[in-house]
Amino acid sequence: MDDLALRDTFDNIGRVKMDYAAQREQFATEGYAVFERILEGPLLDLLREECGRVIEREDARLDSLGVEVDGISHKGKRYFAGECQRKQPDLRSMLFSETMADICRATLGDDAYFFYDQYVVKGASEGMPFSWHQDSGYVVGNGGPVDHKPYLTCWCTLDDTTVANGTVRIMPFSQAPETRDGIVPHIRQPGSNDLVGYTGDNEGVTLEVPAGSVVAFSSLALHATGSNSTPNMRRVYLAQYSPEPILNPGTNHLRRNAIAFLRGGSQVTFN
Repeated sequence: MDDLALRDTFDNIGRVKMDYAAQREQFATEGYAVFERILEGPLLDLLREECGRVIEREDARLDSLGVEVDGISHKGKRYFAGECQRKQPDLRSMLFSETMADICRATLGDDAYFFYDQYVVKGASEGMPFSWHQDSGYVVGNGGPVDHKPYLTCWCTLDDTTVANGTVRIMPFSQAPETRDGIVPHIRQPGSNDLVGYTGDNEGVTLEVPAGSVVAFSSLALHATGSNSTPNMRRVYLAQYSPEPILNPGTNHLRRNAIAFLRGGSQVTFN
């Protein structure tokens, strides 16, 4: 994968910040961009350390329920463990880092709210695939507002992701123009409990990226992941940010979180 261009700029108090020009353009036109190895070092170490605790907690939770499947989580095969920062506050040092602020500026723009975090882990050898969907399709499919503004998903790789271990595939807006403008119909799939927004033959763009990278995509971008046939887990951490608070329909109560992160381009929350 070719490196995308970047340049240094300065914010209003003189700190260096990154302006990822090529990623900014690609996200605006195609709905996704890749920031390779941007989390390498302490942030990646933190995400890996916390991931082990999440899997232990999820296994214990499923055992206490006496089930192998809960929603789209399937014990040993794939895990979707959300709201991790509420139980593991050390994760906030990553969620509200300057690195994530730079990514939000390059994609969402000058205003961003932390919305949701989640570990998405595929089990070794039998890690299940995940069907084509829009993240906004899950918001609506699970009772959220139809008219919410598109938000940002940061797919943060804890391991090198490959076709063999179930990396992500993205459908660029140019290949699925209808997704640029809104949410396509999603149908819940029996067994897996996936919400499926596309069943055609287009494979989209397969992104194999090294550990410590961030694949950033719009909540309107169709994406899917394959199965994991390798002897190791494939670990990803999702950090999601919205341009404005997302409220539940009817009640107007806050959906998930809405912690102000950027206002007018300036970072206002740091941990």
